[in-house]
Parts: sequence; C-alpha cells; structure tokens
Amino acid sequence: MSDALAERRAVLWDVDGTLVDSAECHYDAWRATMAAHGRALTRDAFAVTFGQRNDAVLRQFLGREVTAEDVRRIGDAKESRYRELVRARGVTALPGVRDWLARLRSEGWRQAIASSGPQLNSQAIIDTLDLPETFDAVVSAEDVAHGKPAPDVFLAAAERLGVAPHRCVVVEDAPSGIEAGRRAGMHTVGVLTTHAQLDAERVVRSLADLEITAFASLLTAPRRA
Repeated sequence: MSDALAERRAVLWDVDGTLVDSAECHYDAWRATMAAHGRALTRDAFAVTFGQRNDAVLRQFLGREVTAEDVRRIGDAKESRYRELVRARGVTALPGVRDWLARLRSEGWRQAIASSGPQLNSQAIIDTLDLPETFDAVVSAEDVAHGKPAPDVFLAAAERLGVAPHRCVVVEDAPSGIEAGRRAGMHTVGVLTTHAQLDAERVVRSLADLEITAFASLLTAPRRA
C-alpha cells in the first residue's frame, strides 16, 4: 500500500436518523403500505424495525413465510411512497450535519453514504438537501448481500473509497449500525436521535456537540473490539 493510500481517511454516514430526521416519512409510508394490505401498523412496531432492510422488516410485519417476490413488490411500493413524501414535505439536515460535511471535506476526508435503504432513497435525500458534490460514494441495500448488523455495507463503502477499514469512522443512530461498524473493524460515533442508548466509541445527542478534533482523534485511539 502506498503512503498516500495509507494516509486516506473516511467518514461513512448512515442516512435516516443520522443525516436527516426522516422517521415520520418512513412511518407514514409504511403505515399506508401496510394498510393497503389489510394490516395496521403501530408506532411501536415501526420503531423496532426502523433502520433495517425491507426484507427483515417485512418478515417481522408479515411473517417469515413472506415470499421474495412479495418483499420486492411491497417494499418497492413503500419506498416509492417514502420518496414522494420526502419531496412533498422536504427534509432538513440534523444539527451539526452540514457543518461537519463541509469541515470534513475541507480537511480531505473522503465521505460516503452507507445505507440500509435503496439507492433511490439516498439520492432523494442528497437532492432534497442539495448536496450533489459532498459524497464520494453511495452504497445502498441493493449493493450488498446482507444488511446491518452485518458489516457488508460499510466494507463495500470503504472499498469504493479506497480507504482501509481501520481508517474509517462510521456515524450511526441505531444499534444495528454501530454493531455493523464494529464488525467492519471501524471506529464508531453514535447519535442519540432515535435510540436512548448506543454502544459506540463516541456518543452524542447531536453532531453539533462534537469538538472539532473528534473524528481525527478517533483514528489515533485504540479501536474497541
């Protein structure tokens, strides 16, 4: 590995609950989609599955016997509703997000979206936030075999960026995402937007609470196994 490659560093961003607060759009999209199939969806049931891939979500909503075709068809309908809601209502970046995206870019960090959702969802968020030049890669559910807490999406993002896993920092709001980052051999920052507790190396209520050396200092600290 060249010295230049070894010095690369990256931040891998989850989307929902990390970059933006999109929970209501997801909830309303799932509720409408499940109602169309004769199923009522409670907020508690939604909260348990928030951040998971559609195949895992629908197995919990409809039972493990749900077919792959049903997962694709129902999941596509839900995601289409979600994107319509995002474009109609708009979304805003969570506190500190825009400042960190700009600061990290100016300091030479590579950045990627690493999401459990479809590519079109990530693109809808990028477009709505007007961040077309911010991310060097976007990795989504259809790019990997296994969703979080498997490390696949983060490892794929690191590979696309050309950055070693131990030089990557994962930013997540969900336990499954933190676990995926840990399994990938990466450092982790947890943001308490959707969960009351996270087992990350750094945990904050808002990215605005992080000191300006936070990401760099993680790379020099021993990674917690």
